[in-house]
Amino acid sequence: MHSGLRLFSGGLRTLLFGALLTAGAMSNTGCSLFGGDDDEPDAPVELPDFKSTLKIKKVWSAGLGDETEFLRLALAPASDGSRIFAAANDGRVSAFDALKGKRLWLSKTELPLSGGPATDGKVVALGTSNGEVITIDADDGKELWRKSLSSEVLAAPALAPGLVLVRTVDGKLTALDVADGTQRWFVQQNMPRLTVRGTGSPVVVGNVVVCGFDNGKLAAYELSDGTPAWDTLLDPPAGRNEIERLADINATVLSVGEDIYVLGYRGQTTAVALESGQSLWSQDVAGYGGLATDLENVYISGTGSQLYALLRQTGSELWKHELLKNRDITGPTAWQNSVVVGDFEGYLHFFDAATGKPQARVRFDSSRVTSAPLVVNDLLYVQSDGGKLAAFRQVVKQ
Repeated sequence: MHSGLRLFSGGLRTLLFGALLTAGAMSNTGCSLFGGDDDEPDAPVELPDFKSTLKIKKVWSAGLGDETEFLRLALAPASDGSRIFAAANDGRVSAFDALKGKRLWLSKTELPLSGGPATDGKVVALGTSNGEVITIDADDGKELWRKSLSSEVLAAPALAPGLVLVRTVDGKLTALDVADGTQRWFVQQNMPRLTVRGTGSPVVVGNVVVCGFDNGKLAAYELSDGTPAWDTLLDPPAGRNEIERLADINATVLSVGEDIYVLGYRGQTTAVALESGQSLWSQDVAGYGGLATDLENVYISGTGSQLYALLRQTGSELWKHELLKNRDITGPTAWQNSVVVGDFEGYLHFFDAATGKPQARVRFDSSRVTSAPLVVNDLLYVQSDGGKLAAFRQVVKQ
């Protein structure tokens, strides 16, 4: 298992996992670990009142499993267009009819699921907190195989023709044969001693897989054998101590056409050319929650739960607001003319994509929404840490 320290990062609190920093490292920061002089995290803002301009209708909802503790698991719904696949930390995996919400099957893996699911419509792949990968038949929920890897899986696997690609917290990216789980190849990046808990999923683009790492590097590898196509240090670690030198790329990178968009934990948001890894533009916007795009813009959840919109072509800021500051928001999702995020109290927040103005707010659950919502056709699917899944439809008020 990876021996480095991992931080739980959130707008409400930051927890050390596995060990404490030394007193010397703490004293060198000049402030508390949590970013304030009194060792207390900044309080989340109160939700503002506004006149809603959208009506959000819940289409269906379902239970997935037991409630998840504050573990920052990468459990989020996935779809093949007609079905929704979702999992709970207690090992239960379900498939639903995307439109009606009818449960098609339930698989009880009895594994501590922590990343996924991912699907290609034929198999469903998930990772666990004890370093296993499991695949399930997408049609009937029967287990196909499971494979033990070197470390915890905190990101959804990715599927490519013949392969299941898995990023583990020890800096490895492993390609497994989709038929039986045999290891085809693996690569590994050198990892810093202290990292933020969480990893981004690998992203398959054409003949390569692209992934960010906790050392600030973005790399692309050939699917056939793992040969590096390019390897770029986007966010060089800098600072007086290990906390200041955190350079994790925790958010899953976003591929649009020939461009890759990358969000760094303490550094920048960068647009990179897929062919070469060369930086096209960068903006001083840091975060770990994720990115979303539409035809014109890139949307970003910042480290302090600020919400940004940047122009895709230039990186220029279109709008920014702090209406949800320190509410530990999810990564954003672009949905029709809106941008949607969830927060630590189970609210869904809807903002105008062009202006950033609030449009609607819905209380989905009393538990945290950790992963960005999923859009399939005209419906929005959201999963809570309380083990609930729901589908929503947007209706514009007249």
